[in-house]
Amino acid sequence: MENDSSCKKNKPPSCGTLVTILSLDGGGVRGVIVGVILAYLEQQLQELDGENARLADYFDVVAGTSTGGLVTAMVTVPDDTGRPLFAAKDIVPFYLEHSPKIFPQPDVKCRGLFALLPKLPKLLSGPKYDGKYLRNLLSKFLGEKRLHQTITNVVIPTFDIKRLQPTIFSSYQSLVDPSLNVKVSDICIGTSAAPTFFPPHYFSNEDSQGKTTEFHLVDGGVTANNPTLVAITAVSKQIVKNNPDMGKLKPLGYDKFLVISIGTGSTKKEQNYSAKKAAKWGIISWLYDDGFTPILDITMESSRDMIHFHSSVLFKALQSEENYLRIDDDTLEGDASSMDLSTKSNLNNLVKIGEKLLKNRVVHMNIDTGVYEPVPEDITNDQELKRFAKILSEERKLRRMRSDTMIKDSSN
Repeated sequence: MENDSSCKKNKPPSCGTLVTILSLDGGGVRGVIVGVILAYLEQQLQELDGENARLADYFDVVAGTSTGGLVTAMVTVPDDTGRPLFAAKDIVPFYLEHSPKIFPQPDVKCRGLFALLPKLPKLLSGPKYDGKYLRNLLSKFLGEKRLHQTITNVVIPTFDIKRLQPTIFSSYQSLVDPSLNVKVSDICIGTSAAPTFFPPHYFSNEDSQGKTTEFHLVDGGVTANNPTLVAITAVSKQIVKNNPDMGKLKPLGYDKFLVISIGTGSTKKEQNYSAKKAAKWGIISWLYDDGFTPILDITMESSRDMIHFHSSVLFKALQSEENYLRIDDDTLEGDASSMDLSTKSNLNNLVKIGEKLLKNRVVHMNIDTGVYEPVPEDITNDQELKRFAKILSEERKLRRMRSDTMIKDSSN
């Protein structure tokens, strides 16, 4: 297995001063918002270090759930030249082209009971989409690439419905457990298999020792729709195990972590549900209500907020809040809040939402109330991303310089 370092081709944290993590939420077509944010971040890195700079060059770990897992693969799986398959600027065009085929829309759009009736037999007997286009697409552009081949470490959550437990596909863990060194396309199909939307993904993997492992996977949002803490834990485990790539980092030394966490938006302000309304629901209404999927929305929103809450408390306790940036929008309304509305107008609107989000003020979670509040300083998300880009650039240069010095010293 090709692994000179658990940090792949990048210089490891032992050569620098920080551990750098990029975390991407799930959210279906709302991954367009993530694409807009990442394109801006990569542009800032390119202005500092040249047009060949890519996100994977700067992060020790890229973590993604569901649609975030797909984006993770796009920016970390190598092409034939060893560089990422996609530049960040290519993410949004990819979504605009393929989303309508992944989530085909009916010819006539309607809501409520009249929309539900013709779909009812299918909703009761199978998923909303067959997932064939997505599977073929992922197999085509990811090919036979396996987890150990990504340019930097990745962490992608899924949930195994046969074992009834999370399965986390981590570059670090795959070195210890060869059964996890599966094709990246299988990981992406599994983490995207949202219940009621796509069928669960089954596959088996025979590792280098001849052991065959079966996987029965559904959407990673069931495990962690916001994978920030999953990524932090994966790195922390390496520190505890005294991985030499982690250098002198100490367990719980999260003040040395730099984390950018990007969400896909939320419908909090719209308040679609209420106890009075839900009291009348049966099985069908929990699965489908006026174009929404309540049980999924509730599960994923809970995961999203709880992880952001714990992350916020963690970095505040260590007085290192300046090392943690969460970019998200909890004011999505109407069509924009859908995970699968792939009409041209909605996709273009999601692009505009992402662009607007860049200009919004940075928002922190109030750890007493759980409410998202703008920071006192008049700092926007694009300004903060520019600051983080500078830190990432300086960290990368430091690592390369120290690595070169160590090579020279060892050769003398």
